[in-house]
Amino acid sequence: MWHALLILAANRLPVTVRRVGSGFEVEPSPGGLATALGAVYKEHGASWVGWPGDIPPAQQALVERQLIRRLGCHPVFLPQRLARPYYAGFSSRTLWPLFHSFPSYARYDAREWDAYVSVNRLFRDAILRIAAPDDLIWVHDYHLTLLPRFLRETIPRARLGVFIHIPFPSYDTLRLLPWHKEILEGLLAADLIGFHTYGYANAFLGSVRRALGHEHELGRIEAGGHAAQVDAFPMGVDFARFSRAQAEPAVRARIARFRGKMGEVKILLSLSRLDYTKGLGEQLRSFQTFLEAHPEWRGRIVYVFLVVPSRERVDRYAQLKREIDELVGRINSRYGTVEWTPIRYIYRTLGDVELQSIYAAADVALVTPLRDGMNLVCKEYLATKADGRGVLILSEMAGAATELREALVVNPNDEVQVAEAIHTALAMPEDEQVRRNRTLRDRLERSDVRAWALAYVARFADVTDRAKPGSARALRPQDVERLASAYVRGTRRLLLLDYDGTLVPFTTLPGEAAPPVRVLRLLERLAKVRGNDVFLVSGRRREEIDAWFASLPIHCVAEHGAWHRPRDAKEWQRSAPTDVAWKDRLRPVFEVHAARLPGSFVEEKDASIAWHYRNAEPDVAPDAAKEFFDTLSSVTANTDLSVLSGNRVLEVKSSRVGKGAYFATRLAADSWDFILAIGDDATDEELFAVLPPDAFSIRVGSRDSRARFVAESHEDVLSLLEGLASS
Repeated sequence: MWHALLILAANRLPVTVRRVGSGFEVEPSPGGLATALGAVYKEHGASWVGWPGDIPPAQQALVERQLIRRLGCHPVFLPQRLARPYYAGFSSRTLWPLFHSFPSYARYDAREWDAYVSVNRLFRDAILRIAAPDDLIWVHDYHLTLLPRFLRETIPRARLGVFIHIPFPSYDTLRLLPWHKEILEGLLAADLIGFHTYGYANAFLGSVRRALGHEHELGRIEAGGHAAQVDAFPMGVDFARFSRAQAEPAVRARIARFRGKMGEVKILLSLSRLDYTKGLGEQLRSFQTFLEAHPEWRGRIVYVFLVVPSRERVDRYAQLKREIDELVGRINSRYGTVEWTPIRYIYRTLGDVELQSIYAAADVALVTPLRDGMNLVCKEYLATKADGRGVLILSEMAGAATELREALVVNPNDEVQVAEAIHTALAMPEDEQVRRNRTLRDRLERSDVRAWALAYVARFADVTDRAKPGSARALRPQDVERLASAYVRGTRRLLLLDYDGTLVPFTTLPGEAAPPVRVLRLLERLAKVRGNDVFLVSGRRREEIDAWFASLPIHCVAEHGAWHRPRDAKEWQRSAPTDVAWKDRLRPVFEVHAARLPGSFVEEKDASIAWHYRNAEPDVAPDAAKEFFDTLSSVTANTDLSVLSGNRVLEVKSSRVGKGAYFATRLAADSWDFILAIGDDATDEELFAVLPPDAFSIRVGSRDSRARFVAESHEDVLSLLEGLASS
């Protein structure tokens, strides 16, 4: 049991609001997420935020009061101008096909994207009206990928989780979407990002690395001062409810009637929503191949082909409906007789009792989607088979295939393989059916929908409540106020500022990061304040710093502390005696690794050598960097050299040189009454480690730091410094 309130956010509420006369009635929504999470939502007193469907404006207040009071559901009413382009448009015609690896079906409409953005903001506003600081906000599925970011921007310390219930595509597919970076950034704002399988989780991590440049460590991504954990949580079903179905009198009676109508035949069942991802045409053609290859089964098998209506007004779905209607007609016409119809085609939504009775009666279930996030139909079928009889044929393209290996797993595009699997299933001895299903059902019972939800929430608590000791805290408004007050009270102020990644963003090539006018004017304003000593402490070479900052009245420190130039001085001074004879030995090593990785290059400074790999192929660069880091660590062992791992750069320098050493030997003895240090990488950690306890230290972009605080980006740093300059 979780202690804080759980807020579920999903596209639709778990109930359907229907207009009846002058009023409305509410009934449970069939299938999908509502069914899967319904029990969890009720048992734990959660609130559910979602779209109730089209409700006339005049009736919305009444519907809202009833939903909140009776069910704890908080409706998000969508204007007509947004509802269709958001749902039928961007969600259904862009994200759905793209995420299911059908890129040729996707359309990219800027107006539909704008509607999607607007609706995600409406969901944010609805959650803000009910959320308390300790609430766990759990966002569900592809309709709301931007919502975590919108919430994080408004409530920086919110406890946010997100779960994607459909597949996640490869980067080569995802990047076809013009707004794929916005989607990734939206999801990364959550504390925990869940997928059904590790395959989907890895696809997401790969896309984040290639599109945004963020590496991960065991699924943990640090970006913009925030850490997100990515993990897999295979979703289950309400096993107990389905398992006891055969014992229910209403179900038993319907099974008897169903069997009586069918006669002494084997029943092959498929149940799918009308969708091109479900492989409906492929199933029918595989069944036809089966009838051709095994004529002995003609008259002895009936294929119950159940299709649940969906999006019939969308052209592609209407076309699919016509295709399967024609296929069913052709197969029944070709193979059927007066006494026997091969396919019993049912096109409608089924109630619980009818569904459970068909599951129980079916000898074989054919679940062969072309692509599916999980597919709960196969799990419901197995859960219903309490007597252990029945065979599941399952597509390897369904997420459930990673768990249900004892099923007959097939490639849905191989009609012959599927046809032979049908034959194998029909001929399988009962004892083998029971043996396979005992293992499958035991697994499903342990991993039911409640276990899935509890596993996610437990992992969420681990991620959000057990931060590393001493990790940096997000810079809050009250922290900024305290910092500004200390700055105003100070009379001798020391400002130690890194450059790349701190005052300016990283660029493709180091030479392209010239300071904008905003940064130059800001540094000048700060330097001219009485009592301020502004130090630009950078890893850059002296020549670059001179070219950009020579006219400013600031202290400049180059190559991480190897050189310094006092304010108003013309000449640089070496900060510490340095032996650089080692460079001749290591230079060839750097050059070899640069040649091996296209896009990487070597930068040699007076006191160090750096290998940059920002422009290298993101899929191979991290592994190359790890290998090179190990090589350098081995070569420099038992020497006074150190290896620094920065933002897409590895650098070797003398251990006697560093930002921490520079502060300790040059600045620490002075009587500063205000110290502010800001930086973004490992070289700045050396400085943070030697600062006095009352100093204000800020790490840009990472909580795993010795700094007191973390800022999300260089924009936050500039805003903070501009505030100090104005005060």
